[in-house]
Amino acid sequence: MAAAKKITLSPSRDVPFDKLVLSQANVRRIKAGISIEELAEDIARRGLLHGLSVRSVVDEAGIETGLFEIPAGGRRYRALELLVKQKRLARTAPVPCVVRDSGIAEEDSLAENVQRAPLHPLDQFRAFLTLREKGQSEEEIAAAFFVSVNVVKQRLKLASVSPALLDTYAEDGMTLDQLMAFTVCGDHDRQEQVFERLKASYDKQPYVCRPARPVGFPSPRRPRGARPARRGDPADARRTGRSP
Repeated sequence: MAAAKKITLSPSRDVPFDKLVLSQANVRRIKAGISIEELAEDIARRGLLHGLSVRSVVDEAGIETGLFEIPAGGRRYRALELLVKQKRLARTAPVPCVVRDSGIAEEDSLAENVQRAPLHPLDQFRAFLTLREKGQSEEEIAAAFFVSVNVVKQRLKLASVSPALLDTYAEDGMTLDQLMAFTVCGDHDRQEQVFERLKASYDKQPYVCRPARPVGFPSPRRPRGARPARRGDPADARRTGRSP
């Protein structure tokens, strides 16, 4: 059996900022995510966490010009450019880059954007919790990661949920809305009892914790648009004193 061919990774090097140019091969055209201004502030505070993917620019004769175009990393380049304009970064500052010389530039750009996986809400919760335990406030966490304070507070509520239910959610055994419904009660045993009952229930809406709910485990408010009880329901007639 022939030996597997070894993979060679593209080399990395520092390229002066003034030798970098944007590439028309970058597939991102629509603005999305945090703004360039927010990204620039994050780079100023934390540094550049991810290098740029670049290719050498050649002239009509195929001779390298000394410039490098950026098929993947255009938003980071624009953020660096903003810092240069604000005189917070030198125009000749070295920028970490991965230099590509094979493949298709558009493919590099598409791969970088498509292969990026968003952080799972449970990982986000654990990260926020770690930062809070290290002394950061909810407002500081929200400002550092460009989310609202309400998002931070919502994630941190998961600290009151049973580890067993967190594991179930991590394995796609329930939705985030269902998991959040358990934050109204901090008793892990009762949470697990209710979850076992709901697994056998036909209606698994997050607000559904039927009358068998243990005392002290109030139900969340029914979300807007949820279907109310039918008027013809005999139980409704008994509550109102009217005939169906």
